[in-house]
Formats: sequence, structure tokens, C-alpha cells
Amino acid sequence: MFDALTDRLGNVFRGLRGRGKITEENVGEIMREIRTALLEADVNLEVARKFCDEVQVKAIGAEVVKTLKPDQVMVKIVHDELVRIMGPVDPRIPFVSPGPTVLLMAGLQGSGKTTTCGKMASMLLKKAKRPLLVAADLKRPAAIDQLEVIGRQIGVPAYTERGHENAVKVCTNGIAYAKKTDRDVVILDTAGRLAIDEALMQELESVAKQCNPHQVYLVLDAMTGQDAVNTAKIFNERLEIDACILTKFDSDTRGGAALSVKHITGKPIKFIGVGEKMEALEEFRPDRIAGRILGMGDVLSLVEQAQQQFDKDEAAKLEAKMAKGSFSLEDFRDHLRKLRKMGSMKDLMKKIPGMSGLVQDEDVDDHELVHLEALIDSMTPKERAKPELIDASRRRRIARGAGLDPQDVSGLVKQFETMRDMMKKMSGMNMLQRIRFSTQVGNIMASGGQLRKLKASTTATQRSLSKKDKRKDRKKRSR
Repeated sequence: MFDALTDRLGNVFRGLRGRGKITEENVGEIMREIRTALLEADVNLEVARKFCDEVQVKAIGAEVVKTLKPDQVMVKIVHDELVRIMGPVDPRIPFVSPGPTVLLMAGLQGSGKTTTCGKMASMLLKKAKRPLLVAADLKRPAAIDQLEVIGRQIGVPAYTERGHENAVKVCTNGIAYAKKTDRDVVILDTAGRLAIDEALMQELESVAKQCNPHQVYLVLDAMTGQDAVNTAKIFNERLEIDACILTKFDSDTRGGAALSVKHITGKPIKFIGVGEKMEALEEFRPDRIAGRILGMGDVLSLVEQAQQQFDKDEAAKLEAKMAKGSFSLEDFRDHLRKLRKMGSMKDLMKKIPGMSGLVQDEDVDDHELVHLEALIDSMTPKERAKPELIDASRRRRIARGAGLDPQDVSGLVKQFETMRDMMKKMSGMNMLQRIRFSTQVGNIMASGGQLRKLKASTTATQRSLSKKDKRKDRKKRSR
């Protein structure tokens, strides 16, 4: 989301690095560049102006002009100010006892509200909660069906009523049903509109008054930019929301809403949607987001993602194999699958300190990893355990099974043999070092570093010539 802003701020700080000592006049020039970068990122004008004024005051107060490394001091000041305008945020949900805890989801149509309800329920399941989805969007066609499908997908029941349009009745009955069935969290999926109107607000106010939710979350579409901020302001004036949830955070939008919502409405962003899968809902942590904006990475989020995918017992077995040098292609395939579940290679690389700047121009194609898995799947268990057994005829068979070229099989085997030696070094690494290593390995494979770019075979009947055919061909050419 913040690629353009990260690039612009990086250029500003790189310009500082080459100046040595700077003057107060230089600080003013730098702040004008930062203000321009913020406005281009669709940050609210008032927020951008106040941000730059605060940074300039702190920069002069910290005597940036006297330090020998002004870029480092400025990065620290900008980082702290970014954290301040987006926070503080407490990402915890205040659960009540006895339950159920009632969460009301509000927002405009198309903001991803129903999907976010499913993501929230999925996240609560991991926290040992027993959520219930309540389909209170009685206006949009198929909204009830969508919530039922999501509920079945994640294993959470959905309470529904059909044949009327009384949202208040559905919500109160849903909460009563949760008490009967021992559900400790109720998520109310309320109706949205294509634009804010009086009927929408009155319905939400009635639901909030009758159900008395413990938390009211406004779901905003990050791609709408400043419109999202204006929507949050109007909703907060009528409904008194507790926090915002920003969806489509993984999109290529400019990201101004994330930096403006807290300052304009006084309500923090509590969660962010970072993908289409039901697991793609993260807690919003301003310090980590500020680190991403400044190209400093987000190590803590990366480690948390890794801990969800890599089981301790499996990690211990894998470490023993790596130490012995018995790491097989099957182990490598399983490792790549878990790495892919953590997100795209490009996003993972951005979270590693020092690598976010290298990602901008890098051609990283996650589909190449799918091709690699197809090659490994086409092998027999014996070939996966001992790649050195793969000869010309086996290469042709494996390539046909994966729909690729025999040269791709050769490239994979050669690359893996080199990697297996590198795996021995990985056995003594900590979690961050392993993530860095795994991402670099995946990036090499995906971007065609040492392994040539994989491509689907253009002719299914194409095959390599046998020795006999080659002799015949040479005789024909010699005549």
C-alpha cells in the first residue's frame, strides 16, 4: 500500500545522507518534500501540515543541524511522529463475562463488511472463542447466503431469518440464540448502502440502542482514500464508533486513509484486511506500519506469521535433517508450501529489514513456485529422496507430468543440490535468520536467479533425441 510513499521518503533521506551537516534552511526544504510526498499519498491536508510542523519543531529541537548523521536522526523523528498520528491503538477486544460479547459491524456497501465478519470470526476461533455470525443485512441480495457460505467455510454457525426486513429483531433474536447455544461472541453483520443516507443511520442507531453492542467497528475500504476518512467522520458523529477496520490493505492504493483516520475522527484503526483469505486479518500496530513506511521492515509480524505455520516438533525434525544434510526435495516442497501460506514473496521480503528497497524493481512471480511444486510432485518418492538418480529419461517423464521442459528439471536438481549444502548452515539459525534465508531462497527460485525461468512446454509431443536418432541425424547431414 505504501510503496510510493516509502520510495519518496527513501529518496529524501538518501539526499540527507550525502550532505553531512545541514542548516535549518535545509530542514525546511526537507519538510516541503515530505509534505509533498504525504499529499501525493492522499493524506489529509490538515494531517500532512500538522505532521510536518511537528517534525520540523522536533528536528530543530533535537539539533539535527549539528549532528554528523542527520538522516538517522530525521528517520527516528519521522518514525515517532508517524506512530503518534496513527496511535495509540489497543488491538485487544474487551470480552465480557458472562457473555456474549456483542460486536457490531457497520459500513458502506462494497467495503468488505461481510467478508470481514468471517475473518473476525476466524481470528476469534484461534483465540479459543465460540463466535456466532448474525445475518442482519436484509437489504442486499444474497447477503444472508454469503454469510452462511462463509460460516460453513470457517466452521462458525450463522444465525439467519428470512421473510422480513426487521434488522433489530434479527439482532436481538441472534443474541438470545447465542446465549442458548453457549456462544461467547456475537458478530452482527448490518446492512450497508451505496451512499450514506438517513434510513441507514436510523437503522444502525436502532440496532445499537436495542442490542447495546460492546464494540462498534466501522469497516472502511482503503481504496476509497479520503472518502473513507469522510465516511468515518459522519458515522462517528451519528453512531459513536469504537474503532475502524481498514480492508484491502494489500492493494496498490496510496494509503492516505491509514494515516488520516485517527487524527480526523479520533478513533483508531484496530484491524486491517491484508488479503482475500479468511486468515487475512491482522491487528493494526502503528509502530510496525511506520517501520514498513520507512522501509525498516516488520520483523515482529513476520515472526508471528512464521510461528503460525511452523510447528515446533516439525521444526525440530527439519533441523535434524538439515544438520545431517539429508534434506530432501519433499522436505523442500513442504517448506515452500508453508512459506506461500504466509503471503506473497514480495510482501514477505518487504517485512525483512534492508530488503524492502530491493523489492521495488524485483520481478518476483509466485506462480514460479507453483511450477516448482508441480515438478517435485511429478517425481517418485525415491527421486525426491535422491535427486541424483534422475537421468535423461526420468527428466523427460517428470517434465511431461508437470507440463514443463526437461531443462527445468535439470535446473531444479542442480539448484537443489547447492541449496542442500546451504541448509546445513541454516540448522543453527534463529527464527528471523531462517525467515530471511527461506525468503531469499524462494525469491531466487521465483525470479530466476540461478535457476532459469520456468516456462510451460509449448509442444506436448516434443522430446529429446535418443543416441540412435542423433546418429541417423548426423548421417543425413553428412550426405
